[in-house]
Amino acid sequence: MEGSVKIKRTFMRDEAYDILQNWIIAGKLEPGALLRDQDLSDLLGISRTPIREALLRLERDGLVVTKPNRSTTVTQVHFEEAANIYLLVETLESLAMDQAFPNITDDVIREMEELNEQFIDQLHTGDKVAAFQIDSEFHQKIIDLSNNPELVKLLANLKIKVQRMEIYYFSLADNGEKSIHEHKVIIDSLKKKCKKSAKEAIQSNWRNSLSRMMDRNLE
Repeated sequence: MEGSVKIKRTFMRDEAYDILQNWIIAGKLEPGALLRDQDLSDLLGISRTPIREALLRLERDGLVVTKPNRSTTVTQVHFEEAANIYLLVETLESLAMDQAFPNITDDVIREMEELNEQFIDQLHTGDKVAAFQIDSEFHQKIIDLSNNPELVKLLANLKIKVQRMEIYYFSLADNGEKSIHEHKVIIDSLKKKCKKSAKEAIQSNWRNSLSRMMDRNLE
């Protein structure tokens, strides 16, 4: 990584974690990259202790791995894990929709429409990371309204892996344009106050995303 990033002295561990997580998800720290405490300490302008704590959290997330000789590297992106992860996300988001449905107001629906428009804008700019971040925010609206903290935590960890896979495997053209339409189906179901079709639309969005990923990797 070139240049340096200076972060505040307060909450150094959390800030270091957020920065390194974002770099890994975005591919700035590539799979297999060696992570040295001292190098990261110099780069972020903080001591090695919060760096080590951040790396421990990233290891729990499955984003880095520490070998017996204590060298830490960015984990590889394993396509074979996609089916299991997407199935879990599909199931949990369907549950989130079930629990969130009574809390989804017209204002929330308008916010989701705005996010889908922002998603379209980011597709046109070609910024893959920003586009997938907006896509994540779209889904997060439903998850947060479930008012189920345990569900929110479970999905947060899974979404880290999903976002990394999608940025790694997909071009925007592969997944973006089709996701726009699938988001609109979700929104239309919410406007019609039909929970059953809204849950089915969420499930379809995730199944189709997985199918597109598999098709791409069979080419």
